[in-house]
Amino acid sequence: MKIYNTLKKKKQEFKPIKEGEVKMYVCGPTVYDLGHLGHGRAATVFDMIRKYLEYKGNEVNFVTNYTDIDDKMINRAKEKGISVSELAAQIIPEYERDFAAIGIKPATKQTRATDYIQPMVELIKKLEEVGAAYELKDGVYFDIKKFKKYGKLSGQSLKDLQMGARVDVNEEKRNPQDFVLWKFEKPDEPSWDSPWGKGRPGWHLECSAMVKKELGETIDIHGGGQDLIFPHHECEVAQSEAANGCDFANFWVHNGFVNINKEKMSKSLHNFITLRDVLNKYSGQVLRLFYLQKHYRAPLDFSEEALEQAKNGLKRVHDFSLKLVQAEGDGGNFETTPKSAIEKFVKKFEKAMDDDFETPSALAALFDFISDVNKVLEKGLNQKSKSEILAVLKRVDEVLGIVFSVEKIPLEVVSLANERLIERKNRNFARSDELRKEIVVKGYDIEDTKDGFILKKI
Repeated sequence: MKIYNTLKKKKQEFKPIKEGEVKMYVCGPTVYDLGHLGHGRAATVFDMIRKYLEYKGNEVNFVTNYTDIDDKMINRAKEKGISVSELAAQIIPEYERDFAAIGIKPATKQTRATDYIQPMVELIKKLEEVGAAYELKDGVYFDIKKFKKYGKLSGQSLKDLQMGARVDVNEEKRNPQDFVLWKFEKPDEPSWDSPWGKGRPGWHLECSAMVKKELGETIDIHGGGQDLIFPHHECEVAQSEAANGCDFANFWVHNGFVNINKEKMSKSLHNFITLRDVLNKYSGQVLRLFYLQKHYRAPLDFSEEALEQAKNGLKRVHDFSLKLVQAEGDGGNFETTPKSAIEKFVKKFEKAMDDDFETPSALAALFDFISDVNKVLEKGLNQKSKSEILAVLKRVDEVLGIVFSVEKIPLEVVSLANERLIERKNRNFARSDELRKEIVVKGYDIEDTKDGFILKKI
């Protein structure tokens, strides 16, 4: 299995530090507003990666964070006339609602920056001990000259390094690129006690402290969006490795941007589309398929047309899985035998996913398998064949999350459909038609099959 490692700028064979166990951390959002499509893509990408690592037999200790204290949080809270903690309490459940809709598995540990103030203070103390931190009148800073490998992740040299958007400008700093570890208290801002005085942590500090406390000094995979490579992840590397004296992460994995009109989508550019806006029109599985149709490192162009294509593709998958599930399984034999067809599918699926999580090819393998099974499904499947096909689809869907509809059909609709089936068998077609109309009024279509029926939301 090979994964593209941003640190090495190439695909590398992935082997966890401890066989069968993967320690994985992913940078989460700053929770000052609703999540946008970029947040959704990152969440889906690393959910897919985590689930495929589990599919391969690994136990994945997956940690991700919410940044619930920074300038954006403070400014938005002031706009709303509430505290920063109240803002976080409002927004975090909205993220969790949207992420659940697109099938994101809850983290092993979901962290929040404000719960890790003491570990961050301890990390700064360690940096002081090794001579990599110094104090100015407005805060405590990291001296990048004390970490000779600064720039190794982003590939930038100190000579021509350009400042990142979140690196504070302060003429008193030893080096222009030095970044803040601890900001001293300002009026009307949240603050915590520290050996250097009351204040709050710098943005980069939280992830290093969380990783060390929850996963240890060296982890297998650190993930996030490409926009985080510099300065955020570069600064994480510097402060963690300077303090701990060892590698911070063996693999750095970054997902590509979502583009609107060929321009990177972001809140700062005011061209973002919220997850809620999309989820009000499309199901979470449509959005998940939209994300997975493109390789995770490639840019993803958003459009209504692309979502409609994903919607149509998902309908094909769900029509198939419904037909398969509702088949009675008492028919003939599966042509070419289930074993050979299933082995072919699994081989193609795993080959794609083992090559840096090539989901477009994995989805192509799924659609080919659907075509193969559909050719003989109407002829009838025996129970053994049906069970084997369902088993492999359910296992693959633990990764993809799009094969089986997550929508639960109301019991009253199922009851009407069962009543209609009885009337059809009794050749009472007038009553059967009346029941169909009742089902349609409730928002569902019913398709008759030789084994019974298939219910689908209109």
